[in-house]
Order: sequence, then structure tokens, then C-alpha cells
Amino acid sequence: MTVPVFEEYEPAIDCTCAGCAQQRRAAARAVPVRYGGHPAAHGARRALVLATAAGVVLSCGAAGAAAAAGQSAGAPRAGQDPEPVPDTPQGEKGPLKGSGASGPPSDSAVLRKTTRAEIINRAKKWVDAKVPYSMEKYWSDGYRQDCSGYVSMAWNLGTNEWTGSLASYGTRIARADLQPGDMLLFHNPADPSKGSHVTIFGGWTDYTRTHYVAYEQARPKTRKQSTPMAYWSNSDRYVAYRYKGVSGGSPGSGSATAFPGAGQFGPGANNAHVTRLGEMLIARGAKRFYAVGPGPVWGEADRRATQAFQQAQGWKGAEADGLPGPDTWRLLTTGTGRDIPAAATGGSPNTSVAFPGRGYFQPGRSNSHVDRLGRQLVKKGYGKHYVSGPDPRWTEADRRNVEAFQRAQGWRGGAADGYPGPETWRRLFA
Repeated sequence: MTVPVFEEYEPAIDCTCAGCAQQRRAAARAVPVRYGGHPAAHGARRALVLATAAGVVLSCGAAGAAAAAGQSAGAPRAGQDPEPVPDTPQGEKGPLKGSGASGPPSDSAVLRKTTRAEIINRAKKWVDAKVPYSMEKYWSDGYRQDCSGYVSMAWNLGTNEWTGSLASYGTRIARADLQPGDMLLFHNPADPSKGSHVTIFGGWTDYTRTHYVAYEQARPKTRKQSTPMAYWSNSDRYVAYRYKGVSGGSPGSGSATAFPGAGQFGPGANNAHVTRLGEMLIARGAKRFYAVGPGPVWGEADRRATQAFQQAQGWKGAEADGLPGPDTWRLLTTGTGRDIPAAATGGSPNTSVAFPGRGYFQPGRSNSHVDRLGRQLVKKGYGKHYVSGPDPRWTEADRRNVEAFQRAQGWRGGAADGYPGPETWRRLFA
């Protein structure tokens, strides 16, 4: 019987040196094959190849295996995105545990009524208790300790839902209409365990509405924190929903729509209604009127912004005096009526580009004119010296950007010192 011929050298499978690793890889790929006629020879050859290939993996470890595949350890393959955050696998839809519930309600079941305050208070209970994240365990109230179980608890659904079923309990709304107790939901139907997540909206962190307070169940435990709208990953895929059983508020209202009274506004006013008025006005196009804020103290910015909104509705005279009345408030809280036109359209008051004076543009000064100047420089293509901003504070970046604009006009010397004058202002806002 002809005996098959094999390579005499066989690298040790427990040696991690580069030479042995290379020999193992070469052996797995290119050992000469010369079989005899006996079937056992074929089996012996196959066993040798498998053992040698296994040695490659066993001896190299993670880094060696990656190198054997032509890929550095831990690096994603070309065209492959990093894993979504958070990776929160979840349990399936089902009844509460330990509460005697018999199962999910039928489609005809009446939703439990609740209020926004009750939703947030329930959400806070898990935050205070530091409930650990788990897709297999259930908290003492019977709800599963994952993201969808947490929202099921906060909404008091009486069942443990998942991201694929929570939407049926809510009404889809615009992000601009979010109110405390609403949810932001991303369900990944292609692979629900990858990226699917849901949070409870706890309110905007400030008037810019770029961040909100999120109540969520994520590793390692329930948390409440400022979060970028709508989330750290997959932001554009999150959808806002309002629980169908919640009482109080309406889409676009931000809270109750009742007008708080004329006495809450005007010179000397200092209250939360003034802040809310400013926030709603900014959402409707009045950001340019506020150098800082809005805040609870009534100021000229509030009057001008209110007047701009009123004039955008076509109102004149006493109807556009800059003080909100029931009609102004109703349009703002319900999200109806016309938005404030951009300054360049000339459709709102105080859009004059008259030069305010050199005194506003000096080191240490901070005012809305500096902010407006900076934004116009950026718009015109002269904002390269801003690392951040622009903002109301006059800085060297403002001066250098103004200087660049002046030099582009062909000016030199004192005419291009980086401090705006009437002609610089006129050309910049032309």
C-alpha cells in the first residue's frame, strides 16, 4: 500500500511566536497533497489540516486571529458602523410578574388614565431606587427591568410591552410638541435587539431645545440625564409619541393652553409665564431678538419678539403692541398662525440694519449687536476665525473676521482695523 507523504515539520500549537504562527498559517493553506489509494489516507490528511487550522486560532488569541484575517484587533471591517448605543436587548411583550396579572389587555380594553405628573413621578421612583438593567428580571412592581418595561411602568400600562408594541398605546406627535411624560421611541424592525430603545421625555433643558431631560432604563441602571435630541445614536429614527390615556395638554401646547392673564406680562413682570412666552416665540422665529434668554424677567426683547409675532399675523395698531393677549397666547400654545419672517424679508418689526454705534464693538462688551454681526459674517463667508460661536461677547475672533471682510472690500490701514463702522455695517448687511 502506498503511504501518503506529509510535511515532516509540524509547528507546535501552543507556541505564540511569529515564526510558528506563520508556519501554521502556511501549513493550513498549502501543505502538499499526495494521497495514496487507501481511504484512511484521506481521513488522516483532513485531520492534519483541521488540527493545524485550529492551532492558528488557539495560539494567536484575539489579536492573532484578527491578524490572520488581515484585520487589526477591535477594528470594524470596512463599511461597518460601530455598534449602536445603547445595546439594550429586551424581553417580549407579556404580563406583569408577581402581580397576579393574567396577560396583556385585549384591543378593546380601556386604557388606564393618568396624568403627566404621575408619569414623571413613577419614572423618578426607579431612578431613586437605582433599578439595575435586566431583560430577564422584574422589579417589585412587576415590570421588566429593561427600557420598554420601564416605559410600560411609567405609563402604567399594566403589561410589559416592548419597542415593537409601545407605539400602539400612543399617538404620534411632532418633536416640537413634546411634553413631560411623552416618549421618544426607536424600534429597529430589522433586528430589534440592535439599537431599539425608548426614553421618557422629562422636559427641555433650555430654550434652544437641542437637549432634553431623558428618563431611561439602560445599563447599568435607571438614569435621568441631559440628552441630545433625540438620542446619542440613531437620532433621526426616533419618533415622539403621547400616551393615549394621558389627561391635560394638547399637541403643540407645551402645557395648559389657558391664557394666564395680561397682568403676567409687561414692565416689572417676573414669572415663569414670561419665560414660556419667550421660548414659544423663539420656536416661531424670534431668536434674533434675544441676546440672552429668554428668562422670567420681562424685557424689551420680549416686547419686540411678541410684536413681531403679532405683526406676522397681519395685526396692526393696538393689536400689535408687543403685549400678549388671549389671541396671541392661543396661537403660540397651539402652534397655529404664521411664524415670524426672517429679518431679511422685512416682514417683522425691528429689522432695520442701521449701524448701532462703535461703542458696542469693543473688548469686554457683550450685546445682541455683536451676536448679530457675527452671524452675518458667517452668512457672508467671513467666519473662519470662530472656533465656537458667534455669540454676544466681542472677541478677537470677531475683530479678525471683520478685518477679513474689510480687506475684501479693498480697504487697508485704519480702514481695515477689524472694528465695524457705518460703511462696514452697511455693506455687510446689504
